Amino acid sequence: MGYVAGETILDDEYNNFLSGSSAGAYGINHVFGSGTAGYGLGQTELVGTSAGTTITAAKWNSLFTAMDNVANHTNDTLSSTTARSSGDTVAIISALQADLNTLAASVTGGSVSATAIAQGGEDVSTVASAVFDTSHICETAYTFAGGDEARWFFNAGGTCRIKLTNNASNSTSKDTAVTAVAASMGNFDMAGTISARSGSGNTQTTFASTTGYYDLGTGYTTLLHLEEDAGTYANNIEVKVEAKVSAAHADSRGNNGEVITFKCSVLLNDGTRDDYTSGNLSSIHVEAEAAGTTDFAFHTVDPTTAQGLATIYGPSGVASTSNAIVNAD
Repeated sequence: MGYVAGETILDDEYNNFLSGSSAGAYGINHVFGSGTAGYGLGQTELVGTSAGTTITAAKWNSLFTAMDNVANHTNDTLSSTTARSSGDTVAIISALQADLNTLAASVTGGSVSATAIAQGGEDVSTVASAVFDTSHICETAYTFAGGDEARWFFNAGGTCRIKLTNNASNSTSKDTAVTAVAASMGNFDMAGTISARSGSGNTQTTFASTTGYYDLGTGYTTLLHLEEDAGTYANNIEVKVEAKVSAAHADSRGNNGEVITFKCSVLLNDGTRDDYTSGNLSSIHVEAEAAGTTDFAFHTVDPTTAQGLATIYGPSGVASTSNAIVNAD
């Protein structure tokens, strides 16, 4: 027999399917509701039932619908939500719990297979104030309404995205090298539990691919460090992305603070600068040892409601907190 109108299931079993929060026995509210310790999507939770109450088909199907909505967003395949009127009761319970645990793993892993996500417009552009010969370093803060909202954003597959371009107004050979390193970075994305770069090439000194929002502390962690790998400026042109949070989580995979700050750097490390005069005989550019202006652009890649979620979350603000260049004396 299956769960059909007029048939009963123990109320505490049904309530566990809704609100269970133990490893291996996760309920739908822990997965898609407020959640704790790295779980939750911030959706409206289902209401449990009191002792002795018959679990109607409508209540049972509301659980199935909630599970299907999460699965549609995470792109998981479920086996239990189609068995509404047939099959052994115990078998159905077993399959249902397995499906709930699958959804729980996808959500706490950051919904990495979700396709209902989209890049938003540029939130902040931090352009170097002038060409430079030593460094362009900026800091930008993503602020959420609270730690819960940050957790729900990343659990649904949201990411913080950084892009680097070189305006290269002077187009020197050093600019060419900086542009190449920027291209090898591509889109840099930090998600809940991972980081990624869409570009390739050059020397990857550090790439914390298994580090995301949940892994950050209150001091900067280097997520990406690239160096030019060949040519005149080999090992002397670097791009770095670092990140920290306003408050580190107190429990495993818990809220990690509502402010995430990124520190992004372009570093030119090949010595002091000698500008050339406009009348030099070798046609060398006046500022041949400088580069820029470089531009770090900050975006979010946001979850959408296209495939099952009713409510989505994102930063309440993205703002530049520092932006400076350094030139040699």
